[in-house]
This record gives sequence, C-alpha cells and structure tokens, in this order.
Amino acid sequence: MLVSKRLAGLRRRHFSTAPPAAAVDPSTLLRVCTVLFQQQNAPEERLHANLRALRFDLSHEFFLQICNRFPCSWRPLHNLLRYADQSSFPLTPVAVNKLIDVFGKSQNTKRLWDFLNEMASRDKLFNARSILLAVRSFAAGRQIKKAIAVFHLFNRVNPQFCTVTTLNAAIAELCTRRLVPEAKAIVYGLKPLIAPDSTTYSLLAVGFCRSGDLVRASTVWNALSDAGLDPDLAAYNEMISTFFKCNRQDEALAIFDSLRRERLREVDSSDYKTVISWMCKRGRIGRPLMLAAEMIKRGVEIDGPCLGALAYGLLCRRRVKEAYKLMVGADLSAYHGLIKGLVRLRRTSEATQVFREMSQRGIRPSMHTYIMLLQGHMGKRGRKCNEDEANFETIFVGGLVKAGRMHDVTKYIERSIWSGTKVPRFDYNKFLRDFSNEEGVVMFERVGKRLKEAGMTDLGDVFLSYGMNMATRERRISGSFMSNTSLKI
Repeated sequence: MLVSKRLAGLRRRHFSTAPPAAAVDPSTLLRVCTVLFQQQNAPEERLHANLRALRFDLSHEFFLQICNRFPCSWRPLHNLLRYADQSSFPLTPVAVNKLIDVFGKSQNTKRLWDFLNEMASRDKLFNARSILLAVRSFAAGRQIKKAIAVFHLFNRVNPQFCTVTTLNAAIAELCTRRLVPEAKAIVYGLKPLIAPDSTTYSLLAVGFCRSGDLVRASTVWNALSDAGLDPDLAAYNEMISTFFKCNRQDEALAIFDSLRRERLREVDSSDYKTVISWMCKRGRIGRPLMLAAEMIKRGVEIDGPCLGALAYGLLCRRRVKEAYKLMVGADLSAYHGLIKGLVRLRRTSEATQVFREMSQRGIRPSMHTYIMLLQGHMGKRGRKCNEDEANFETIFVGGLVKAGRMHDVTKYIERSIWSGTKVPRFDYNKFLRDFSNEEGVVMFERVGKRLKEAGMTDLGDVFLSYGMNMATRERRISGSFMSNTSLKI
C-alpha cells in the first residue's frame, strides 16, 4: 500500500507547476481550433497568418484547452507548437506533458521521439511524469528500444529523473495497462543504468499473475530470489492466489509457508484470508482452522469474509453446529458464507431462517443474498412442481404467450416433447435488476403473497423482503412480513 501511495503521488506531482488558470473565451477557442483543424495541411506561412488574424491571446490555459480539443490528433498541435515558438510562448512542464500524451495517443512514435529530443535541448521542461508518458507511449507501440532510450535521454538532461523510484512508477503504469512483457523487457534493458529493486520485480510478478501468465511470473519470482531480494507482501498474495486459481495448491501452500517462516510478523489478515478462502472453497477445512487459531494467537483480526469462508468450509464437511458457533457478531459477508453452505446442503428452509435472523439484526441483505436464496429454492434452471404459480415451465411458456411469441412457444413445446429440451438457465441477476423499480415493488408483493398462499412461505418471504428493500422508507417502516421466530441452533 505504501508503494502504491508513493507512485500515485509521483503521478500527480506534475500538476503543481501549472500557473493559475485564466478565463478562456469559448468563441475564440472554437475559431482557433477550427483554423487549426481545417488548415492542418496548409503551408506554414498561410496558417500562421490566419492565426495572427484572429488576434487571440495564447495563454497557458488557452494552450491546454486547445490540446484537450485534439486528444488524439498530433498535426494541429504540432502546428500550434510551431506558431507558439514564433510567438515567444513560454512552455511549461504541464504543456510539454500534454503534447507527449497526444503524440503518444496518435501512435506517431517518430514525431514523439523528435519532440523529446527537441525539448531536451531546452531547460527545465521535463519532470517525472514526462518519463511515464513517453515510456507508456513507446511501450504501447512495441517500441522497446526507444522506451529504453527515453531513460538515457532523461539521464543526460537530469540524472535525478533516472532513479529506481521513477522506474517503478513507469513499470506500475505499464502493468496497469496490460503491457507486462514490454515492462519486463524495459527493466532488463535498463539494468546497466538502473538496478531494479524488490518493488520492481514484485510489480512484474503481480502483473504477470493478473494477466494469467504463471510461467513468466514464476521466472520473475525466481530472478527475484536469485538477486537476494525479498518480495513485497502484495507479490506473495498475488502468487498464492494465482497458484490456487491454476489448481496448484501445493505450490501455493509452499509459498505461504515460506512467507510464514521468514516474515511472520508482517503477515496480515489479507494473506491469511487468501489461503483460508481458497482452501475452504475446495472443502478442505483442517488447514484453515489451524490458520484461524494462529490468527487469534497473534492478535490478527478475523474479518467477515474470513468467517464466511470458514463457515462455508465447515458446512462442506457437514459440521453445521461448528459453523453456527462462528456467527457471533457476524456481518453480511459471514452470513453469506453460512447461507451458501446451507444452500449447498439443500437446507434452503434453514438458510431462509438465517436470512430472517440476519434481517432482524439490522443487517441489510445485498443482491447476492437474494440470488443465493432464489437459486437454492428454485434451482439454476427454475423450479418444477405441480403448482402452476411456481412451475418455471408454465411461467416460461406463459411469458412467451403474453409477449406474442407464439412461434417460439410452438418450437419449445415440440422440442420438449421429442428431445426433452429444458427451460434455459434463468438469469436471476438480470431478473432482479430489471424489476428494481416501482412496478417491481408491486409485483414482488403480489408474487410473495401468492407464494405464501400456495404454501411456499420461505420463498414468499424472500420475494417480499426484496420488494420491501426497494420500497420507500415509510413503506419499509409500516410493512411487516418477517416472522418473529428466532433461529434454533
């Protein structure tokens, strides 16, 4: 977190050198931009004569406003720069950075390189942000040699720019834009000039992990170990998560064990939570319980998502009573783990009772809560039963008839008779989102009451609860649909 804050501060630092903004006349700005666009291929003398005829004041704010009007067009701004040189316009680092950004977005790397060399001959027009923009532009165009040459160019201008902090900021910028292979090539190409540190390697490892390239991430990880450097905790966490995602649990646990042996005091709740959540998803609860006991012994707080993962892991092993004991002072994330485990065990009535107790405690459910309960009660493809009001095949066909799609109804019935076609998988997320309006409030109230009349009290309570949460505050206060029965453990 500290590294990311420093890099973010480095990205924002270039704005502090800008002079105070002055008012810009929109009509004058429009006329100047029109001339620059319409006559961008005209001879330079005629273009400059037409610009002088407009009699405008080329201030710093006016220059930036023109740059904003041409975010990806390099030729009008190149012509404006030539006119500004003749008008003795004083360029600032902010204006230079704006031009670097536009030249890079236009993918004119030759013009960008010429502009950098031209500005290098002038004094105090570059800052750390200039390196980030130039390297990002060349890396996006796969111009690795020029991206490396940017650091050498800035080193001749001011050696203070070419530090490992600036390199890390550039690598972080490239990794956020999925340019991790280019970032690695730049790091290895700059080794004679700037020696990478642990943060550099950690950024590359995290970038390769997030892009799904575990082989290259492991290569960078091994290079980090060979250099005798210690990875950042973020790199440890990302490597462990990636190994779990690739179903390589032994390697993930080996990295986590090495972290515990070497830097146990620095291991926080996020590292524990990563291992606990992934192992509980796979139904392995022995190691997570041991890690939870270690967290309590070290005084590390066990948050709601970690409690939810433990509850789900216990329920996967049918240890229901132990899962309920974890719910003392639980939050929404912990209840989600408990409800998910109960739904997996097909104890939907008990999951709904947990949902009632959660609502009585003042914990407001989220969309994910309702989706889990609806899938538990009705399944991912809907519910098949004798009641027409809850049978999804009847609802599906009736909806097509009301929509006037008789051809689709006939095709579905024919395929169901001859080939056993099932109702398409129901998208509960889209269903709840589409009816999250005032009409949906009335609809959910009617559906909930009809389901309760048909004997499906739990499912009716879920629909009524969702309708109440979408209603106004006065309707929530006046409404009362939850039963007063408490959860029995």
